[in-house]
Amino acid sequence: MNRRSILKGAIAASVLPLAARAQGRDLTVVSWGGAYQDAQREVFFRPFQQQTRTRLLEETWDGGIGVLRSRIASGANTWDIVQVESEELLIGAEEGLFEPMDWAAIGGRDAYIPQAFHEYGVGAILYSFIFAYDRARMAQGPANWAEFFDTARFPGKRGLRRGPKTTLEIALMADGVAPDRVYATLGTAAGVDRAFRKLDSIKGELAWWERGAQPPQWLAAGEVALTVAYNGRIAAANATDNRDFAIVWTNNLYTLDSWVIMKGSPNRARALDFLRFAGQPEVQAGLPPRIPYGVTARGANDRLPAALLPNLPTAPQNLESALQISDRFWLDNLDRLTQRFNTWVAR
Repeated sequence: MNRRSILKGAIAASVLPLAARAQGRDLTVVSWGGAYQDAQREVFFRPFQQQTRTRLLEETWDGGIGVLRSRIASGANTWDIVQVESEELLIGAEEGLFEPMDWAAIGGRDAYIPQAFHEYGVGAILYSFIFAYDRARMAQGPANWAEFFDTARFPGKRGLRRGPKTTLEIALMADGVAPDRVYATLGTAAGVDRAFRKLDSIKGELAWWERGAQPPQWLAAGEVALTVAYNGRIAAANATDNRDFAIVWTNNLYTLDSWVIMKGSPNRARALDFLRFAGQPEVQAGLPPRIPYGVTARGANDRLPAALLPNLPTAPQNLESALQISDRFWLDNLDRLTQRFNTWVAR
């Protein structure tokens, strides 16, 4: 998934060979590398080592359920804690690749926002698909998905992520479907037809992006008037490139990455100690100032600078109208709807 390269940044963290790292290790934590893992190191990894005297080793990965399957099947897995995307959490839990999460040992379910709970994982970050426009070119832009599709009132190209996932949900919400009815509607033939009819209405004004870097680049160049984007990309462009991109959070689509403990880990107790530490609100509050993703501990938002919170998926006003992407729906329907989407795009 393209977001992985976003989290990794320009340079992946170096890792030692597995055999060398496995010797004498206390705990091995695996994440996405780059700028994101740099932030995790400062907020979670080093403070945990300093407070507990635990030797924590880091590795990076690019995702993929096959990687986790092969490690467990080999009987020589050296990973203890891994950050996974939501699809990997769902599949890995069903296939027995992870240890059940001991929620009592990591602070209890009430210590986290409800979206963080899973029987086999604990939510680490939230990120959202929002839409954005450049205030330098459009002083007052659309306020919702219906207006995003209003090319008469807001002329210009629209950027959408290439593929049916998120695109069909957006089309239905633009056509008046409430977020809590999107997947029930999309689960019917009539609902799928409705989504494609809505896309037909602006097909000539669509530009399809495939990499997370493209939306802010297109906005900056004036190649699109509006675009769907990862919230972190737009926030980063505003912060580091001196842009004035408006982020519209109404009915944003969000998902989570989660921490899991690999099945059979000999360091399960230490892994739970780490997750309890990383789940403290005062600890999690250190992450968003370094990289603009939402965190999952109750009370973490209260410790953030007031100016930062509105740019995060976990701000109450941003979550209020949001749609959580249904991984179960897409695991069951992705191939079928991708085929239809590709046929539609090619027409």
